Amino acid sequence: MEISGIVAGVPIILLFTFSSILINLIQVACYLSIRPLSKSTFRRINGAVTELLWLEIVWLMEWWSGLEVELHTDFKTYQLMGKEHALLMPNHVSDADSMLIWILAQRAGCLRSALTVVKKSTQYLPSSFEALKDFPMPFWMTLFVEGTRLTPDKLLEAQSFASSKGFPIPKNVLIPKTKGFVTAVQSLRSFVPALYDVTIAIPKGHPSPTLLRFFKMQPCKVKMHIKRYSMNELPESDESIAQWCRNRFIAKDALLENFAATNIFDEEQITDFCRSIKSLIVFSIFLLLLSLGAWISCQKFSLLSTLRGYTILGTMIGSAAIIVHIFLEFTKLPPQKSKAA
Repeated sequence: MEISGIVAGVPIILLFTFSSILINLIQVACYLSIRPLSKSTFRRINGAVTELLWLEIVWLMEWWSGLEVELHTDFKTYQLMGKEHALLMPNHVSDADSMLIWILAQRAGCLRSALTVVKKSTQYLPSSFEALKDFPMPFWMTLFVEGTRLTPDKLLEAQSFASSKGFPIPKNVLIPKTKGFVTAVQSLRSFVPALYDVTIAIPKGHPSPTLLRFFKMQPCKVKMHIKRYSMNELPESDESIAQWCRNRFIAKDALLENFAATNIFDEEQITDFCRSIKSLIVFSIFLLLLSLGAWISCQKFSLLSTLRGYTILGTMIGSAAIIVHIFLEFTKLPPQKSKAA
């Protein structure tokens, strides 16, 4: 058990829980009062208040932990980021990849509409995508087509599978599961103009980003490469789309192999891709509200002068510690049986 990570995570979880309750109350009020009148207006307001919650996660990574993110892409793609609907296809290297995409979305100005498809939701993809046709702002839909994060054991399984099927042997990625990707492309291509092929790389000498490292204020560094494809460039048939996806991961593997040797991407770094002051402001406001609420509660209910008060405080802190422990255990890399070549 990571005691230091739990201790550091407790106040953050308490703040996140407090702000979640506050934001959920606002969302319920808006759903009951605004959505019956205007679905589009409700979606905009709901996105704005949801962004406040995600900004706390961005603050945790950028300001508390000191995570450094470099973006490498062409200037035309950078100008379009956040201004158009897009399907994102990143590789999956750590338990923090979804949060890394949130940083990317926040800096591009579309954090409030950054969506992620998780494994258990793939069966509902067609109906979910249909609901996005009238989405009132640019959204990003992220799909981790490898299905799971890269580990030595998973890589060894992927290499064995590739060898048995006569595929190129991957060294830095897994074999993509193309069924969900095909469904996404066929469902979205009529109203989503672009696909972003996102490659996440960890520079030599830097640890992989994890939730535990974020809690413990341990800095990490990642480099992200983006290549934009127009949806019109993708093939029409299901099998051709699946093969296109596999080909992109073969190219992604080669890109990462070159990065492993040189520690750089060929595309220029976007130099004005900086961490957010907005997340720091939002966190500070929520911290002030929580501190004020805690002080008022302690005064009103004598939480620091009675046994009942100490019991309530102890229960809250203990519950937060349990939640942090569950999060850390859920994201922890399982024991590996072997190391892939």
